Amino acid sequence: LISQLFIYLQVQTRHSMHLAHSVPSILFNNGGAAARKLVLNGQYHIPLKLHVTFPHLQCNSLDYAHDGNDSSSGKFEHYHSKPYTFTKRMPTIEEYKTAVGITRGSKNSELQKQRREGCTVSGTIHIPRVGGTLSVSVSPDAWRRATSVLAFGMDLTGGSGNTEQVDPFHGRLPNVTHYVHDVTFGAPFPPGTNPLQGAHHVMDNGSGVALANVAVKLVPTTYKRTFHSERETYQASVSRHIVEPATLAAQRSMLLPGLMITYDFTPLAVRHVEKRENVFVFLSSLVGIVGGVFVTVGLVSGCLVNSAQAVAKKMD
Repeated sequence: LISQLFIYLQVQTRHSMHLAHSVPSILFNNGGAAARKLVLNGQYHIPLKLHVTFPHLQCNSLDYAHDGNDSSSGKFEHYHSKPYTFTKRMPTIEEYKTAVGITRGSKNSELQKQRREGCTVSGTIHIPRVGGTLSVSVSPDAWRRATSVLAFGMDLTGGSGNTEQVDPFHGRLPNVTHYVHDVTFGAPFPPGTNPLQGAHHVMDNGSGVALANVAVKLVPTTYKRTFHSERETYQASVSRHIVEPATLAAQRSMLLPGLMITYDFTPLAVRHVEKRENVFVFLSSLVGIVGGVFVTVGLVSGCLVNSAQAVAKKMD
């Protein structure tokens, strides 16, 4: 009985692969009302959650963009309106301590002052299920001011006389060291871990200027548990490297220092299904075992009774 119950409680996971559902082209050629209906249904869109802290960059010097639509120009808000958008704010003490690697020994009064020099970007947007880029970097205006002051000793961009606005980095290049608390595409895959959580990108090249380039491959995964409905999730394969400023200059890249996430979806999807043995098979096995036990006990007891009777007759 115990062995049959153990076999029944065991979960068998079956894996299979198939072609992922393609995104209709109507989403890319201004399909009008039909495209908007698909967007509202959310069938071909997934949520993208972002939570990252730059401990050495203030929020007025930070910009974020999705597929080239940046916040500083207002294009980001045009495509991602509230409540599905990103916000910039001062980091909490815990966020700041995590971003700079402080575990103990610092007073909260000191951290209260230091965290004002940082910025946290967080929020959720909805993206189509096609490849794209997401970046959080130094704003173009702050970068122009910083390089102008550093190269010529003055702001040649026509800024105001406010010292903080003219030279937001106090005569130095911006330190874009940051901590990625969480980046999640769609629903997480329960049995796995998210490789985009808890990533610390330290720019230790002396200037603090570099680009953390993170490439993400997303595998659509259907996850079905016993007695639960199916869940559409995504598994992520991540590769990351730091692009130094000399490389950016040699390639004449227009990318600004900070964080850039490039993501794409694989054409193949995976299906994970957890199954148990059929309950009727379990019950039939249980009935067979119980019946077999009764038959065996009956045979053994009959043999013992007949043997005892035979011995008694001989003794008489």
